[in-house]
Amino acid sequence: MLAFADETWWSRLARPSLRSWTEEGEPLHLVEQSVAKDDPDPKALACYGLLARWQDSEPESTEAIWLRFLDGRPVSELTVAFLEYGCAKVEALGKDVLALIWDNASWHDSKKVRGWLKEHNRLVKQTSQGVRILVCPLPVKSPWLNPIEPHWLHGKRQVVEPRRLLSAQETEQRACAYFGCQLEPHLAVAKEAA
Repeated sequence: MLAFADETWWSRLARPSLRSWTEEGEPLHLVEQSVAKDDPDPKALACYGLLARWQDSEPESTEAIWLRFLDGRPVSELTVAFLEYGCAKVEALGKDVLALIWDNASWHDSKKVRGWLKEHNRLVKQTSQGVRILVCPLPVKSPWLNPIEPHWLHGKRQVVEPRRLLSAQETEQRACAYFGCQLEPHLAVAKEAA
């Protein structure tokens, strides 16, 4: 399976540039939003995404986007958890190799992630079970080469609500509905016992 991975932030406040057809004389205005002081939701939600492409018995390829929202920001530990999630999805489709294309974000190229990938692939080779990951980094400063980028742009345009502020849960639900994927529990850094 070929997959393109990336992270994005779903802002509850920032509005993407939009064009819309409206009734004559009634232009659509995006209302500038603000967050109430007692609003418990974050202003933006971090999200990992995997644009997966594969072929089964039919000559046409299949494409899917899988999302996982985060508690906090992307870090190495959450990247490893997302890779484990991706491997489980790929294995469920009966594939045994994942060619993973992603950028050079620090949490992709960290010692922790490189070590996990090496150990994971060694274990898959030893046991002949699981999904081997072949990492293919994109050239530095070339995000336009990642085909998931336009999906982010179109998704954010579809999720936006012109007249009110969406809650974090509504934002997540709309994003998953747009991409046709199931809303999964958040990835979170494990808390250490005191």
